[in-house]
This record gives sequence, C-alpha cells and structure tokens, in this order.
Amino acid sequence: MPTQHQADAITAIETAVKEAELEFERPRPEAFLISLPGVRKLKTLVWLNVGEHSLLVKTFFCRRPDENEGGFYRWLLQLNEDMYGMAFSADDNGDVYITGRMPLAAVTPHEVDRLLGCVLTYSDENFNAALERGFASSIRKEWAWRESSGYSLRNLEAFRHLIESPGPG
Repeated sequence: MPTQHQADAITAIETAVKEAELEFERPRPEAFLISLPGVRKLKTLVWLNVGEHSLLVKTFFCRRPDENEGGFYRWLLQLNEDMYGMAFSADDNGDVYITGRMPLAAVTPHEVDRLLGCVLTYSDENFNAALERGFASSIRKEWAWRESSGYSLRNLEAFRHLIESPGPG
C-alpha cells in the first residue's frame, strides 16, 4: 500500500503526462516509462520511479564513447553545472545516463512537466555533440561505407562537417 506522498506523486505524474499527451507505460504501479519525441535524438525514454521517499528520474543517453573518453566525460561534467534536478552519470561499463532524484513532497504536475522538459532538452540538445566527441571515427567510417555502398546519408547529414574537415576524434 503506497504512502500518501507516494500516491500523490503517482497522481501528479499521471496528470502531467496525460496533459502533455505523452506516450507512457506503467510496467509497475510505482513506475512510468515515458516516451519523449526529439529532433536530434529521435526518442528519449524516461523512467520515473516513485520510491519510498523520492522520485527517481533516469534515461539512457548514449553508450560508452569509442574514443576521446577524457574529453567526452569532462564535457559532460561541465554540462552538469547548469542542469536542473539531474546530472549526467556513467555506469560500470561507461554508458551514460541522465539521472536525478527529488523528494516526493516536491512532486507536482508542474514539476514533473519541468523535469521531463529538462530531460528532453539535455538529451536532445547534447546528443550530436556527444557523438562528435566520442564517436567521430565511427561516424566517418559509417559515412564512407554508406557513400561507397549507395546508401542514404540522410541521418548522418548533421555530421557532414566531420567528413569535410576530418580531424582528430
């Protein structure tokens, strides 16, 4: 049986995602998996999990970089300084997530909407820059393979500058 704070948080989340007309699933009574449509990163899946005392916000951002690990992670740490309610983090494999926690008493529909907007902004606006920092060589190889095989380069166009002026990854 959920506490009153948990029940209120669950109601606030339901209200926020329904008002925003977002796609979501309820894999468990206390958990929401919300799909946020993006531009650079086409879809961001966000877990909202109502715990005993806090709301966990978590989304996968990208896998461990292939190259330039120091520069890649340093850049993410610098981004953390200006983020609201969450930060970039890495798991034991080096894969990158955006995670945050907030007290259940602070969970309102407005705050949930704000958190989801922040997750989408941090994920979508930084996705291409992360790929450039940690996967430039892979992008160049993929570009060359697609070009030589006659496949579409449409979803790689944002990285054309890496091909036109190849430098270190």
